[in-house]
Amino acid sequence: MTLWKTTRFDIDLSRPQVMGIVNVTPDSFSDGGRHASTAAALVHCEQLLREGADLLDIGGESTRPGSLPVSVDEELARVLPVIATARAFGCPLSVDTNKPQVMAEALALGVDIVNDIDALQAPGAPELVAAHGRCGICLMHKRGTPLEMQLRPAYDDVVAEVGQFLGARLQALLGLGVAAERIVLDPGIGFGKSVEHNLDLLRRQRELAALGRPLLLGWSRKSTLGSITGRAVDERLPASVAAALLAVQAGAAIVRVHDVAATVDALAVWRAIG
Repeated sequence: MTLWKTTRFDIDLSRPQVMGIVNVTPDSFSDGGRHASTAAALVHCEQLLREGADLLDIGGESTRPGSLPVSVDEELARVLPVIATARAFGCPLSVDTNKPQVMAEALALGVDIVNDIDALQAPGAPELVAAHGRCGICLMHKRGTPLEMQLRPAYDDVVAEVGQFLGARLQALLGLGVAAERIVLDPGIGFGKSVEHNLDLLRRQRELAALGRPLLLGWSRKSTLGSITGRAVDERLPASVAAALLAVQAGAAIVRVHDVAATVDALAVWRAIG
């Protein structure tokens, strides 16, 4: 049994886990503004859990291509009230942030996982999670900033370079005494990558297993799926489910999705023939 050790929960990764996305933002690429208030975000949390989400990822800053950062105070005002109430829902909670101050406040409230698109590269971030001693961690690969990361992404070998980066970040945390069982890795689909880069990461996803840690994949409603299908962002449910299922077949332990019910059903069929 592979466990992801987090603040309150040891998550069993022998069954693929579905992470439901809770964007407490006015400008996220897919559902910005729909759950921007605390009340609306909490209703959404409960809906995702009814649909079968195993854990929830709560974020207060859009990182879509072209987005601008928000202040620490604004991000805290968005996510802390949601985390404070959602802790009672009895499921693992992740905070999606790259700001150490937000991480610290969320951890003080008892959040279970820190999910950082910058792989804890901000000054003080690695030491913060190391000192906590228990929280789960997701390290993601991203090249550039959201404002410009999609302008001209270029790699000699995207899978090798993503793997090298994630391996280096993993070793940095292990060197601080963070237990490996606390860490999962995310190759960062759509974060400084072209359509072909993203498809290469899916084709060769199993190569990243050599890093020795479980993989979290976030394909949900991404622009690559729109490029393939010609569908607008709110018409990408079938493509998102297909990509999530392919990621799981290639070894992903966690899929981060907007459309929880459809993904849960697809994985139930996949498990039934396994």
